[in-house]
Amino acid sequence: MAGIYIHIPFCKQACHYCDFHFSTQLKHKDELVAALLLELQIRRNYLGDAAVDSIYFGGGSPSILPAKDIAQILQYILNNFEVNNAAEITLEANPDDLNKEKLKAYVQMGINRLSIGIQSFIDRDLIWMNRAHNSAEAKSCIKRAQDIGIENLSVDLIYGLPELSDKEWQENIGIALAHDIPHISSYALTVEEKTALASFINNGKQKPLVEEKTAYQFEILQSVMADNQFIHYEISNFCKEGHYAKHNTAYWKGHSYLGIGPSAHSFNQSTREWNIANNHQYIDQIRRDIIPSTIEILSLENRMNEYLMLSLRTIWGADLNYFEDAFGSANKILLLQKAEEKIKNNWLSHANHKLNITHNGKLMADKIAAELFF
Repeated sequence: MAGIYIHIPFCKQACHYCDFHFSTQLKHKDELVAALLLELQIRRNYLGDAAVDSIYFGGGSPSILPAKDIAQILQYILNNFEVNNAAEITLEANPDDLNKEKLKAYVQMGINRLSIGIQSFIDRDLIWMNRAHNSAEAKSCIKRAQDIGIENLSVDLIYGLPELSDKEWQENIGIALAHDIPHISSYALTVEEKTALASFINNGKQKPLVEEKTAYQFEILQSVMADNQFIHYEISNFCKEGHYAKHNTAYWKGHSYLGIGPSAHSFNQSTREWNIANNHQYIDQIRRDIIPSTIEILSLENRMNEYLMLSLRTIWGADLNYFEDAFGSANKILLLQKAEEKIKNNWLSHANHKLNITHNGKLMADKIAAELFF
């Protein structure tokens, strides 16, 4: 079981909060697509004989590319990798790109899941974030996708925005639910270094974010999703039964994946590597048959810590039997000793040979995991 991630490093414009690698200049688009195909060729043996269960086009904004470019990349993967017939093939898309013709092309080429970057159904907040779409486009693109036959949809929503009231946040969630969306990824607005938002706050143009407000809106999110029979299967992800995101779930469960494109990460159980986050240098080195990546050989401590960080974010938790088999009995005993206080504080639960984050611990999931690190 393995996945392939393709990073498309282009966007129409820069969202104020985003720190992903992208360019708003498309003049080297063709060279970049050619480099992606060449990297796929160079790295066709990276996953060994593992079958591919998921293909994910992320970015950036993959939907900014002409459909023929996505089709070319996807067809190359299907022709040169062992891809399961039931593989999940996801494309991240922005609402303003999803016209009827492009949606039809996605269906024809085999895209069977869309992750749509809605972020908000409120025009005021979309403008504040510097998004390229408006609320009307956000709603209409969902219906167009469903009418075309793409029912496996996920939408992104952001909470903790400066002007977003609790009532508006609940209404935002309600609009997504009213559109019969089976999967919702919802993230707290965070201030990342070297973003426009960080600059605005540092220069006094924007007040700092209010942590208490963000925490309460997360509570609202959990409550509303539970009332609507959504499974809270990862800290930021909710789905109806049978609609877990295969690709991201594979990340959280520690399966191998190949990342293609500038800034993309790859993982094969023993090493992690990441490509250079520069389009021109990436293209130049790939043309010379050089993978422009940094490789980290994962130590036992690295592997244990990564397993804890990822698994504790999920509904499945940290499997203590697996931990013992993979990392040794002594480390399992030490882990349980580290967890004792957090279990007493009702931040972690220990049952059925698993450690799980409790409802009370979800707001501090990353902090709890970090405090268990070796």
